[in-house]
Amino acid sequence: MKPRNVLMLPGWQGSGPKHWQTLWERRHHYRRVEQHDWSTPLRGDWLARLEDVVLSCEEPAVLVAHSLGCILAAAWAAHSPNTQRVKAALLVAPADVERPEIRPRLPSWSPIELQALPFPAVLLGSRDDPFCELERARLFAHAWNAQFMDYGACGHINADSGLASWPEGHVLLQDLMKD
Repeated sequence: MKPRNVLMLPGWQGSGPKHWQTLWERRHHYRRVEQHDWSTPLRGDWLARLEDVVLSCEEPAVLVAHSLGCILAAAWAAHSPNTQRVKAALLVAPADVERPEIRPRLPSWSPIELQALPFPAVLLGSRDDPFCELERARLFAHAWNAQFMDYGACGHINADSGLASWPEGHVLLQDLMKD
C-alpha cells in the first residue's frame, strides 16, 4: 500500500497540528482529503471531494476517518458507485451529528447513513466522548458492519486526549492494511 492511498478524513474544522491524523500525515506521508470549507461543512461538497480523491488513487484506498470524517465515509459509501476502490476504513470517534445541540450547526449531515459498508472497517468509540455516546458509536459500528472497539475513557480521541502520534492507533491501521 502506497502512503498516497492512505486517505485522512478529518472532522469538522479539520485536524490541528497536534492531532494524530496530522502527525501521521507528516511521519508516514499519508494524504489528507482537503475540504474547501472546514468551518461550515456541506455534506454534498465533502462527498464530491472524497469521490475525486478516491478516484485519483492508483491503488485501493484506506480511509482513516475521525469525527465528522466517519459520517462522511458512511455517506460516501452509501452513495458512491466506486466503493470497490476502497480497501478498508479506520473510523475513530464518530460525531453524532443528530444530537440536538449539533444538528443545527451541521444541518446537511442528518440523517446519518446507516447502511453496511462494502469494505472492512474498525470503529473506535470512547466512553466519555463529548460528541458521541458510546452506545451510539456501537450502533453505528453495528449498522456499518464495522468491528467495534471500546477505547475506554479517551475523550474525543483527538489532540486533547493526549495521544500524541497515537502508536496504538497506527498499529490498528497497519493491521487493516494487511492482506
